[in-house]
Amino acid sequence: MKTILSTLFATAVFSSPWAAAEILVKSGEKIAFLGDSITQGGWSQPSGYVRLVMEGLKANGVEAEAVPAGISGHKSDQMLARLEKDVLSKKPQWMTLSCGVNDVWHHARGVPLDEAMAANGTYDANVAQRGTYKKNITEIIDRATAAGVRPVILTATVIKEDLDNDLNKKLAPFNEFLRGLAKEKQIPLADLNAMFQEAIKAANQPGTNVYTSDGVHMNAKGNQLMAVGVLKAFGLNPEQIAKAEAAWAPLQAEAEKVAKERAEARRAKQQQKKKDQPAPAKN
Repeated sequence: MKTILSTLFATAVFSSPWAAAEILVKSGEKIAFLGDSITQGGWSQPSGYVRLVMEGLKANGVEAEAVPAGISGHKSDQMLARLEKDVLSKKPQWMTLSCGVNDVWHHARGVPLDEAMAANGTYDANVAQRGTYKKNITEIIDRATAAGVRPVILTATVIKEDLDNDLNKKLAPFNEFLRGLAKEKQIPLADLNAMFQEAIKAANQPGTNVYTSDGVHMNAKGNQLMAVGVLKAFGLNPEQIAKAEAAWAPLQAEAEKVAKERAEARRAKQQQKKKDQPAPAKN
């Protein structure tokens, strides 16, 4: 993991208009994490990427507050619809935006990149109500900025670790749009997709989920990779990232403990279910 992260730093897949001269987030500030199930898990899991980001900041002297705003299954139109309620009303100073996987992964119920994709794609009858990804994301960024919230864009990760599949190919222009938007608006970008692409290629384990549990949702390594990307976008340098990683050990130990307890509970439930089954009738 360390070797891969060092390689990723060397290739500079992150960008920030402030050139990462200092940590951008200050003590006392709030960070809203707007996203889908990956972000929801990033908070609900003891070693999810949101918690790792917060712990990493704390390890470097920044006492910030998280505003978790990830909801499973959500796409860009749904995030836009709840932006005021879940983010702006909380008065954060920062907002990370992680969106795009479901817009593509939900196929006919997804959100097209633009009007051309809407016209040529195989979407359901309600596609017009969902708008387009470009319009939805741009409005989220513009409304957040107008409210005094500084956004950080996260490119969408991957849809299965088979990088050449059709879904990842369809996702590519969505991420290109995000890169262009971050450059246009001069806001920090964590190019997580580029990180995952490089890390998965470097792992070179075809047919194996190295950074995800199911090809989409993060395992421990995936959460760590996401957290590094976000922290780097917030201006942390390699030495500060190393300090953050050292602080993650207790969270990872807690995650392993919780996973073990849940596995034991499932086994006990299965065993009890077998005991409760009526014995076969005797002839």
